[in-house]
Amino acid sequence: MTDEQTVRIALAGGGAFGAKHAAALKRIEGVEVVAVVSSSLESAERFAAEQGVGRGVASLDEVLATDDVDAVILATPTRMHAAQTIACLEAGKHVQVEIPLADSLADAEACLEARQRTGLVAMVGHTRRFNPSHQWVKRRIEAGEYGIQQMDVQTYFFRRENLNALGRPRSWTDHLLWHHAAHTVDLFAYQTGSPIVQANAVQGPIHPELGIAMDMSIQLRAQNGAICTLSLSFNNDGPLGTFFRYIGDTGTYIARYDDLFTGKEEPIDVSGVDVSTDGIELQDREFVAAIREGREPNSSIAQVLSCYRTLAALEAQLTAAATA
Repeated sequence: MTDEQTVRIALAGGGAFGAKHAAALKRIEGVEVVAVVSSSLESAERFAAEQGVGRGVASLDEVLATDDVDAVILATPTRMHAAQTIACLEAGKHVQVEIPLADSLADAEACLEARQRTGLVAMVGHTRRFNPSHQWVKRRIEAGEYGIQQMDVQTYFFRRENLNALGRPRSWTDHLLWHHAAHTVDLFAYQTGSPIVQANAVQGPIHPELGIAMDMSIQLRAQNGAICTLSLSFNNDGPLGTFFRYIGDTGTYIARYDDLFTGKEEPIDVSGVDVSTDGIELQDREFVAAIREGREPNSSIAQVLSCYRTLAALEAQLTAAATA
């Protein structure tokens, strides 16, 4: 594909993150969202009209059978991610799948095998790699100006009912380990530039209706000695989201998505870090650029697979503790 050609993208998922991608893709030159898939044709048509993109389509299979789609972005329920990623690749479509790639290591490895067979661009939405706040820290590390000693991370939501980020009922259940912890596990290894060599986890009681742990604590240690302490909760009735504290040898920084502060809450200007201050847009720009340039993207399946190996090891640890 040449730089002059329009990249034609289908968006699967008409929820909160589908809307974020639709907005981001509008800001990328030479990109057209040609089709939208949602939970029903009516929902897809409504989403396409609301977002001013493409056409509503009844199913992903219909999209994959068309010739006017080059790539697919999957913002669908977690349980669908692996099978849909493989289906896109086998249909000859480049694919970006929202986090998590899968909710089992076997499925994640199957996705990598499909990518290797097809040679297509296959990327996972590990957005923290792209947030300007984390990019700013990464550049200091790469310049030899900063070394991480500890990352202290809080991932907090109030989700005692099965609702999405827009407050609407979900047809699937979110997961602290395979979804939310994946962001931090991947980012910790990425920022330190060192593989995770030790990982421990404990979890709180299982919710009687949702069937998941509502609280979890994870400890990580990288080969270079840096550590990470991650607290996760669906019970937190307070500020929502994920907050990263970088404790390093030459400073402390607090990252809140695309914004960055010193340890004393002084704002740091990250507007010049990249072409946008929106991490989702930067993630989508990387996907499009990799397609145009025929290269591996940052946050490719191959690059993030080690994260899912760590998650699988933590799940085995939690399962063993529950049955002990």
